[in-house]
Amino acid sequence: MLDHRIKFRHLTCFLEVARQRSVVKAADTLAITQPAVSKTLRELEEHLDARLFDRSKRGVTLTDYGKVFLRYAGASVTALRQGVDSISQVRAQGGLTITLGVLPTVAGTIMPAALKRFKSLGTNTTLRVITGPNTVLLGQLRVGEMDLVIGRLAEPDQMSGLSFIHLYSEHISLVVRPGHPLLVDANLDLSKIRDYTVLVPTPNAIIRTVVDRMLIAHGIGALPDRIETVSTSFGRAFTRETDAIWIISNGAVATDIADGVLVELPIDTSDTFGPVGLTTRVDAPTSPPVDMLTNVIREEAARHHSAHALAKT
Repeated sequence: MLDHRIKFRHLTCFLEVARQRSVVKAADTLAITQPAVSKTLRELEEHLDARLFDRSKRGVTLTDYGKVFLRYAGASVTALRQGVDSISQVRAQGGLTITLGVLPTVAGTIMPAALKRFKSLGTNTTLRVITGPNTVLLGQLRVGEMDLVIGRLAEPDQMSGLSFIHLYSEHISLVVRPGHPLLVDANLDLSKIRDYTVLVPTPNAIIRTVVDRMLIAHGIGALPDRIETVSTSFGRAFTRETDAIWIISNGAVATDIADGVLVELPIDTSDTFGPVGLTTRVDAPTSPPVDMLTNVIREEAARHHSAHALAKT
């Protein structure tokens, strides 16, 4: 357990005495009196219940305890200074542009709140949000045209040189307009969707493989009447105005379902759950503003999906 009596002044004083091997020289460097240095060291040793220095006429040397503490005290002070410097860098890097690749299925859920919160931090950073198919976004990320991609985890062969941070998992939904004929059947057989126009993701969409597997598992081959699209605006409008069935990631239509604009068909799609997260390049160092944005997105994702899970209980 961390002893809260140990202060930053204790660490800096200890490190300077260890570096100078002299209380007198350390006092001069720190611009404080020699008795003040000795008192600070004595307080630190009392807090740790261990002697850190052996004192002699020739100066001071680290004890075995002191050598161990030196390693961690130095790392702690360095980390704290880097943290302070990172804030200065965020302030100094005004005018920086962060380019985000966002799948349409997540653009309308956590992103508005996350980006609003990030902008409120006053980093003077321009955010460029681009939506599109997962393969296209990851391709742009690889060549440095993007800083982050937020979406579903890609297939292993597409993740070479990339790192994925899991945010949450979501399932595939089959949604229709309110009053749709299939809503009257509480034990709906998925094969009945073949009687209607079905909107499915395009072949290069990240969830297309998941959708195809779901249909095959229910004995459904090629859909006779289908429209392939990744446009959420088209999917929403067409589904609301027709008897079409829209197969889409739940995140893209969660608000529509909550508002009663669209209704999810009573079909178990629990086996379609897939991870959604942040993808970055392994070899690309991130800037402090990007790190800050990443933290905000992670926290907003946790808050949003905790609230969503609570609402379902």
